[in-house]
Amino acid sequence: EGGGVDLLGWGYTQLDDVASFSAQAKIEALEGFWKTMGGYGEVVVGGASLGGAAVIEFAAKNLCRFSKEEGQLEGRDDENKTREGCVRGTVLLDAQGFVDGIGPMSFLPSPLARLGIQVLKSEPLRESANQMSYFDKEQFATEDALKVGRMHCLRDGWEEGMLSFMQSGGFRPKEKVGLVDVPSLVIWGRDDGILEKEFAQKFVDTMPDAQLQWIERCGHVPHLEQPELTAKYIAEFLRSEKLRPLETTSISNANYIMNNVMNGPWGAIGLGGVAVAAATGAAAAGTLMGGGM
Repeated sequence: EGGGVDLLGWGYTQLDDVASFSAQAKIEALEGFWKTMGGYGEVVVGGASLGGAAVIEFAAKNLCRFSKEEGQLEGRDDENKTREGCVRGTVLLDAQGFVDGIGPMSFLPSPLARLGIQVLKSEPLRESANQMSYFDKEQFATEDALKVGRMHCLRDGWEEGMLSFMQSGGFRPKEKVGLVDVPSLVIWGRDDGILEKEFAQKFVDTMPDAQLQWIERCGHVPHLEQPELTAKYIAEFLRSEKLRPLETTSISNANYIMNNVMNGPWGAIGLGGVAVAAATGAAAAGTLMGGGM
């Protein structure tokens, strides 16, 4: 079974009567979603672009750990252990992991910040991001892609949500990357024009259990430009022995939950997304289709 959810304040989430759209509020909303819809079961969570920063923050806070309760004997089955956390693995697609915050934009007075937000949703900036996101610009950086990627920015309340996020300082994943000591798959487009290619290997060097998969002839959004190949690599990762569920009560099939996110107003903007796959011994990967910027 599958479902979809946007990161709080982006995509098509609720914008009315929300106290905060800060980076912390986005992670708390994702936690609340998984507790409600996934029962806080074992999960592999993945994200693209800025969604990768959200994944790192979420994973570092919710790593799956098992411990024996007082009085339990050594050598008992995992079902006799107490589980804390839920994240069994991560998938990072051209992820922002080594850039913290949004730079000086977070310190701007509200009137100036609002001007920056107007620029952020403007067609010229969105078109620039559209062109930078793909290797095959003729096929993918189309007028339709621009319109779809900009559509959610025109909703009432989006500007207030962006202002809240900016003033919170944004995600700060850099010091948390090394804390994510669960199996992780790093997928990177060989021709990414937004994030430095050196970041791909840096994930592997920093994370205790990460593997890198390059995708050739591909830009910043492999789940959009090379969806079948991206899905193949994710499926193989999810089916690997190291990601077999540790609890017999784990959900028996994969859930993919897409979160449409955007890179921040500090420069590079790209299509992004977060996916969540419920732990399963034979997980089936669907094609990741990130939505708006």
